[in-house]
Amino acid sequence: MWQEMIVALIVAAALLHFSTKYLPVAWRRRIVYTLGKRGFNEVKLAKFFKTQGGGGCGDDGGCSSCGSCDTTPTKTNSATQHRVIKLHVQR
Repeated sequence: MWQEMIVALIVAAALLHFSTKYLPVAWRRRIVYTLGKRGFNEVKLAKFFKTQGGGGCGDDGGCSSCGSCDTTPTKTNSATQHRVIKLHVQR
């Protein structure tokens, strides 16, 4: 019985880690919103799930993270746009 409880805790921890790191941002925001409606602290949940807690385009903070409203285009180096892995075949 103890073994099953320990395994259940390990699986729950792995699921929590997966959901905070690898789920799409839209899903994580939906989880934060749903848990916030249930009475949990939304600010702490947003930090835990690594979602944009505030300062987005719709908030009073303006654009803080996406940079889509920048007026000056950034110059990119062509070498950084496309990564090329060179393979040397030895025969």
